Amino acid sequence: MNRKSIILGWLRILFGLTIFAFGVHLTIRADIGLAPWDCLGMGISFHTPLNYGLSMTITGLIILAIDLLMKEKIGFGTIIDAVFTGNAAQFFNDLDTFIYSKNTMTGILIMIAGLAAMAIGQYFYMTSAQCCGPRDTLLIGLGKRLKKLPIGAVQIILLATVLLTGWLLGGPVGIGTIVSTFGCGIVMQIIYSIIRFEPRSVVHKSVFATLKDWRT
Repeated sequence: MNRKSIILGWLRILFGLTIFAFGVHLTIRADIGLAPWDCLGMGISFHTPLNYGLSMTITGLIILAIDLLMKEKIGFGTIIDAVFTGNAAQFFNDLDTFIYSKNTMTGILIMIAGLAAMAIGQYFYMTSAQCCGPRDTLLIGLGKRLKKLPIGAVQIILLATVLLTGWLLGGPVGIGTIVSTFGCGIVMQIIYSIIRFEPRSVVHKSVFATLKDWRT
């Protein structure tokens, strides 16, 4: 990559994460329960001076530090995700563009719309080829260390731990939690099949590899 493509990649990451954050905003406005990580962030905000966005940012930075300790590949996408996404979602929350859902069926539809926006945002983010977000990197790192367990089982354990912690802190849990946890992958697969995108075909570059390209 040359410098122009690197900068365009960073802009692509920001664009994708903005769409993703808007999707998160929709899942919050659905008001039928949050996904595990969002539940944790909201729960933390109930017990600290931090709002949801800052709670998610600090959580992301802590996870990023864990990823580094596990010596996982970290890219500029990982760092930008950690510091940008939660605050972008908070920005949309503060704009108050959507009222909270008044019934479960409307909430489910808004939740699905949010998951679709998140999948589209992830497409732009991932095609920048500058590594996964800190939470996905954590899953990969744990999967490498728990080799006897299928990666799906590792994800269930991780999300269950996060969700339990968020629930104990008062984070919203409901039918939306189930829809988001199990429906996210389904919605993502449908959208990626339509646009013919295969995430596993993307070859990601670490921060060091990107900086090397920048210098050359």
